[in-house]
Amino acid sequence: MRHRWICVWLSSLVAVVASLGLLSPAWSEAPKELRVSAIPDENPTELMRIYTPFAEYLSKELGIPVRYYPVVDYAATVEALAAKKLDMVWYGGFTFVQARKRTGNAIPLVSREEDLRFHSKFITRPETGIKTLADLKGKTFSFGSVSSTSGHLMPRYFLLQNGIDPEKDFAKFSFSGAHDATALWVESGKVDAGALNEAVWEKLVQAKKVDLNKVQVFWTTPPYIDYVWTVRGDLDSSLVEKIATAFTKLNYSNPVDRALMDLQRTKGYVRVKVEQFKPAEDAAIAAGLLQ
Repeated sequence: MRHRWICVWLSSLVAVVASLGLLSPAWSEAPKELRVSAIPDENPTELMRIYTPFAEYLSKELGIPVRYYPVVDYAATVEALAAKKLDMVWYGGFTFVQARKRTGNAIPLVSREEDLRFHSKFITRPETGIKTLADLKGKTFSFGSVSSTSGHLMPRYFLLQNGIDPEKDFAKFSFSGAHDATALWVESGKVDAGALNEAVWEKLVQAKKVDLNKVQVFWTTPPYIDYVWTVRGDLDSSLVEKIATAFTKLNYSNPVDRALMDLQRTKGYVRVKVEQFKPAEDAAIAAGLLQ
């Protein structure tokens, strides 16, 4: 009788603990599908070309289906991660800060080695006469997306640091929505100048998608930390480690790995921590983009 009473008591205790959500998420089963996305900082076709192979690679490494889901804008990636509709996202530093604030526990997992010292490029056409940041006064200007680190936050921050207030000093400024679009806007004469991600600029130059006789770099920002693969904070901890390992084990000297790494224009991935993105948060506050 006593043994039966103890069994009933233990069963009731387990039920109460489970109902209160006190059982560790690490004990839960791995998700049936890992849902991956990326901030839309280039055109949708290019993003699909880049991230579909990563989804295929991770699927093989993790032993579960991994699918890339395109999104319409930066904010959508943050909301989808918070709503647990996405499990992992390729964020810029600023969008990671936003995701961390929105979710409270988003985890920065790995960055490219190049992201630890990233830059933005300021571009213009020769006929505008723009050679320095001071020459931007009275001109038209384009940022990328409102939530872009390299296309808006850091360019705005460094403009302010150099005495240029976009709201007061530009004749007009706008948001192209993506780095490649900014380059095209400047080249076509839609705006006098713009700022964009250095990696996208280099890719456009190498692919001959910009005419260097028509558009040129006139200023490069100081270095800052930028892009990062980020996962939900409540994702199974063992799965999180497997994901990190899948990236850090990639070896650029291996032709198969190199083909994948070239898609993100890197020679290696490194683990990162939340505190490394504090400068991005401070810059966002200083630029008036975050409270």
